[in-house]
Amino acid sequence: MGMMPYLFRKKCMHVRKAILEDSEIIGSLLMLATGEIIYRFIGERSYEKARGFLTQFVKQENNQYSFQNCRVIDCEGEIIGVLLGYDGDRLKQLREPVLTYIYQFLDPNLQVENETEDGEFYIDSIGVLPNHQRKGFGAKLIQSVIDEEVIGNEKTLGLLVDKANPAAKELYLRLGFEPVGEKTLMGICMEHLQLKKS
Repeated sequence: MGMMPYLFRKKCMHVRKAILEDSEIIGSLLMLATGEIIYRFIGERSYEKARGFLTQFVKQENNQYSFQNCRVIDCEGEIIGVLLGYDGDRLKQLREPVLTYIYQFLDPNLQVENETEDGEFYIDSIGVLPNHQRKGFGAKLIQSVIDEEVIGNEKTLGLLVDKANPAAKELYLRLGFEPVGEKTLMGICMEHLQLKKS
């Protein structure tokens, strides 16, 4: 019998809701996925400043990046992946604390497009530790959202994928997402994909 796939050799691997104590690693994982957007938010390409900016909001409640909106993959006590997601009709409310901070301390003229819409459960970001990528963990996180939000709550899932990231798009298409249009976020042209209950 051949080697079992990596995904099934790991013990105690499960997806769970994030807690406040996960915030530091969540900040680092989200930077893997959304770092370019955060650099544009803060107006400079400083990893430490961008990660600090992001992590401060992960630690707080009731905002776009809060740990409350995250689920993590816990693998033998080590968090190796995170998915950030929320209802699209809450975007304005969740984004307000982030924009208030930006307008007060960073850039009072920053313009940010709406990346999701009403009626959509939006997958904002997915980040997996580099040494655990391409092993099925991102798909496991997405499947947990499909099971809960699409199958359980009959919601439409939505996400944006950078046109420069065909590997990510291929994963989403395999999981059942379909292209529905394009959106621009902070000057980056993205494809808008959705998955609906069949």
